[in-house]
Amino acid sequence: MGSKNKLKRFKENLTFDNVIQPSRDDLLTGNFKFKGKWNKQVFKNNNPIILELGCGKGEYSIGLAKKNPKKNFIGIDIKGARFWKGAKDAQLNGLKNVYFVRCQIELLLEIFEENEISEIWITFPDPQIKSKREKHRLINLQFIEIYKKILAKSGIIHLKTDSEFLHGYLLGLIKSISFLSLIYSNHDIYKSSGVPKDAIEIKTFYELKFLKLDKPITYIQFEFIENGK
Repeated sequence: MGSKNKLKRFKENLTFDNVIQPSRDDLLTGNFKFKGKWNKQVFKNNNPIILELGCGKGEYSIGLAKKNPKKNFIGIDIKGARFWKGAKDAQLNGLKNVYFVRCQIELLLEIFEENEISEIWITFPDPQIKSKREKHRLINLQFIEIYKKILAKSGIIHLKTDSEFLHGYLLGLIKSISFLSLIYSNHDIYKSSGVPKDAIEIKTFYELKFLKLDKPITYIQFEFIENGK
């Protein structure tokens, strides 16, 4: 994507009422006004809130929002030029139950109050295979602790990925951490039966590319036992 196109998208994001772009300083100083108030001030209802982390073009946020009008969805990514497409699609389709937030995932605790989130979707994240990059992996012990705090009791996390490494890595984490419990696991969802519909009915931009290459798509669903508290 050219720099001019990116700048155009950044400017258009500023005009969308479904895009929120807090400054890093506001987050770090505790001045983010919607923390703990998403239902009351943003969505103006008491429906469950589901996050899509590293949302990219926002395909899952949009797809789930269309299917579940009585649930709220927030796509989070640091790259605003990417989620511009999701934000624009939501505007064109009149979706009022989906928002996009530009921020780093490690700052989730500055955006959401404890127990404020019902579910988390992580779709096709960079597996960060090299050990030096592990701290940036969206599935690691550091991030698991963050997710545990913002998720409500019985909150669920979904991981959908083409990376067999990341799939196996998460299964290992679940087995080794006492407060995690596996709900469902599948190493090739499009060649299996009985797969949860949300895992196969929505396909991301990258997922379609992987499927053309006949790469297996894996899926894991897990939860915190009593939210680890």
